[in-house]
Amino acid sequence: MKLIFDIETAGYDFENLAPSQQEFIMRYAEKESDPKIREQAISDQKRYLSLYPFTSEIVSIGMLNISSGNTMVLYRGDEEWESEDGRIKYSGGSEEQILNKFWEYISKVAGIISFNGKHFDAPFLVMRSAMLKIKPSVNIAAAKYRSKNHIDLQDELSFYGNIRKFNLDFYCHAFGIKSPKTDEFNGMEVRELFKAGKVKEIAKYNAEDVRATYELYKIWEEFVQG
Repeated sequence: MKLIFDIETAGYDFENLAPSQQEFIMRYAEKESDPKIREQAISDQKRYLSLYPFTSEIVSIGMLNISSGNTMVLYRGDEEWESEDGRIKYSGGSEEQILNKFWEYISKVAGIISFNGKHFDAPFLVMRSAMLKIKPSVNIAAAKYRSKNHIDLQDELSFYGNIRKFNLDFYCHAFGIKSPKTDEFNGMEVRELFKAGKVKEIAKYNAEDVRATYELYKIWEEFVQG
């Protein structure tokens, strides 16, 4: 069994970081001499906190079983429900609880598939687990595991950097796949949605991410891989 996975993250409030951490994050942005450029650079750095496991937290983890086509989304909530057709199940919990469930699931699969997972999702999951004193069942960020058991579609579709890399939304439009991105939902806006308590909406967006990744995987498997 192979599993497609994807995570959504939300950055901390910048003001809650230690002063030395704040200084480190802003060390280049605050050196900008142009006030407008400096203001934009500072704003960008605060938004980018969602990209680092030391300055953000996991809000949801989406997993799609390519054998059955069914999806499980573990999210930061307290309810369990499923889609109308029963193909997507949502399970709430704390960050620690959803990470433990993820490692339980991942230990049973033969391989994993992601979009940019080698460079973002896998290291993020491992480091957040370490911060919460959770031992991964499999080190999905290890070099040996990456090369043998992890298909990263962004790497594959760029031929490992030989042609330009694009984001998932771009590839979806290129290959005629329904994009998960909307005016309200994209990965960089999850923090504001999480603060607003829209955890179910984030979970549904995460399900759309793994669905789109699955559609892209089928194209890669049939027409691209050697």
